[in-house]
Amino acid sequence: MAINVGEEVSNKQVIFKDYVTGFPKESDMYVTTSTIKLKVPEDSNAVLLKNLYLSCDPIMRILMQPVVPSDFSSYTPGSPLNGYGVAKVLDSGHPDFKVGDLVWGANTRWEEYSLTTATESLKKIKHTDVPLSYYTGLLGMPGVTAYAGFHEVCSPKKGEYVFVSAASGAVGQLVGQFAKLFGCYVVGSAGSKEKVDLLKKKFGFDDAFNYNEEHDLDAALKRYFPEGIDIYFENVGGKMLDAVLLNMRTHGRVAVCGMISQYNLDQTEGVKNLMHLIFKRIHVTGFSSLDYHHLYPKLLDTVLPYIKEGKIVYVEDIAEGLESGPAALVGLFKGRNKGKQVVVVARE
Repeated sequence: MAINVGEEVSNKQVIFKDYVTGFPKESDMYVTTSTIKLKVPEDSNAVLLKNLYLSCDPIMRILMQPVVPSDFSSYTPGSPLNGYGVAKVLDSGHPDFKVGDLVWGANTRWEEYSLTTATESLKKIKHTDVPLSYYTGLLGMPGVTAYAGFHEVCSPKKGEYVFVSAASGAVGQLVGQFAKLFGCYVVGSAGSKEKVDLLKKKFGFDDAFNYNEEHDLDAALKRYFPEGIDIYFENVGGKMLDAVLLNMRTHGRVAVCGMISQYNLDQTEGVKNLMHLIFKRIHVTGFSSLDYHHLYPKLLDTVLPYIKEGKIVYVEDIAEGLESGPAALVGLFKGRNKGKQVVVVARE
């Protein structure tokens, strides 16, 4: 469909209904249609975007509650969801953006078209010889998270033993591959046989296991790491973290990226084995990609050649159409996604 700048068009949106307790449901969101004029107002420095790809990320669950960490803002009931996304500039009153530019960044609203003045969060896409959807994942926030988390937070050494939980997700699949390329021994955990196969056959992990089939996580980790774990890339929390602490080596490092097992609980689970932090002099570091945006050029310099050489692969789970967004987002917390969950609004 041809787009004529200046005309008024319908604008499909995914609206956040109200604050959530427990697991999010599709009914916590609804799809509606409004209208929008495809023009930036006179004397405005806003940018008019056609949204192409939307990212489904675990952090979005945290934003569905009224009280959130200080770096973030809760979603507003009755307004569209927002998150990371890829878009095309249709009209611009901003000197840094011109019509036709492709951009990625945070605060992308879950709607077909957006008029935004929050241009500080937008980055221009200069490399278009890779799938644009990669800018929601491998070349976006999850890429920065995996790259900085492994190389900066974990301080890896060649030959070390690395364990990655939620290893087939947007970040985990990259951490495992970065660790292998660095020369480490890597084991991942995931929630199904299909995902375990993906880790071993597609991403090149040395080994992997299905945590749903393990009644004793401590015993499982002792099986896969008889020498212990040097680096744990934490995406899960809860019982997995407790079991890992029993299996860390002296001077081990834990990079705490997420704790998806805890996001939907009214009462989060405690961790019992913290004494091992003392016994083994373990470093545990929480971090956010927000602290490492300065490394983005380095990520591109590292990863783009790896993609072209086939040294890094990236698996996406694509949901077609904005109306499929609520189910795709809810599926993250049920383990339905295989790889990075992306919603396609439009392909160009």
